[in-house]
Amino acid sequence: MKIGFIGLGNVGGKLSGSLLRNGMDLSVHDLDPDLVAAFVARGATAGGSAAQLMRDCDAVITCLPSPAASAAVMQEMLPEVGPGKIWMEMSTTDEAEVRRLGAEVIAAGGAAVDCPVSGGCHRADTGNIAIFAGCDRATFERILPLLTTMGRRILHTGDLGSASVLKVVTNYLATAHLVASAEALVTAKAAGMDLNVAYEAIRVSSGNSFSHETESQVILNGSRDISFTMDLVAKDIGLFQEVADRAGVPLELNPKMIEIFQDGISRYGPRELSPNIIKRLEDATGLDITAPGFPPEMLDDEPEEAGYEVIPKGR
Repeated sequence: MKIGFIGLGNVGGKLSGSLLRNGMDLSVHDLDPDLVAAFVARGATAGGSAAQLMRDCDAVITCLPSPAASAAVMQEMLPEVGPGKIWMEMSTTDEAEVRRLGAEVIAAGGAAVDCPVSGGCHRADTGNIAIFAGCDRATFERILPLLTTMGRRILHTGDLGSASVLKVVTNYLATAHLVASAEALVTAKAAGMDLNVAYEAIRVSSGNSFSHETESQVILNGSRDISFTMDLVAKDIGLFQEVADRAGVPLELNPKMIEIFQDGISRYGPRELSPNIIKRLEDATGLDITAPGFPPEMLDDEPEEAGYEVIPKGR
């Protein structure tokens, strides 16, 4: 299968790198020619344009920063969609929008999948990230070898759009854990606790979370670098709010988190690293929430292994 990949940023560059590292026939496209050139130097083909990728490839993957960017790319590709073509949307996007665009692909004779990832850029880099896939089962079976090359744990979530719903659900939870961890660490410091001990107390207890085990480490290092920014968090929890609003769920916590991140953006800028949301509390208390011995970036110490389908309980 010949694969096209559009969007070579923080996440897309790592996912497409897994395809290339594992010998897939890969063509790439990005608005940044330097990113394309770097992939060509590693053995990929320059795709030329979104339309050319859809024309030349069996499956085209998009991993882009916004629903608007995905829609613009799809308008370029759509005239080249036909029987046998697959569009795989790996961006974090709006379920209604991916269903709208997917319906256009299907009407043109192609197949559409929303297959966002979850687990952090460090796991995307090693091929150990989790991937959700929303599509019909026959299409899922066709793309499963690609998904297991890019990720470790693959979950078929149901129809097109279902993966995007679950992606923003998980991003909402990750954001809640990040905000809570920031408050916990600042409060521990203010109460006179050793932050190295506080980190371990949380890690080995009922207060633990994936976010704490990863993001709290780079918070305490001081780098705060997870290759993710405040504007992207605001987009993700905004998408979650839209899902809840459409479903008639009167959320209480998420609107407050939207307020917190809008304040963070106004103070530090939209491209500030997302864990630096803790700076609001550092500024308010005058405390320095750093400690020795923590790494400057998140690293995945699991060896790369072939991925597999996760089967939900009760199935």
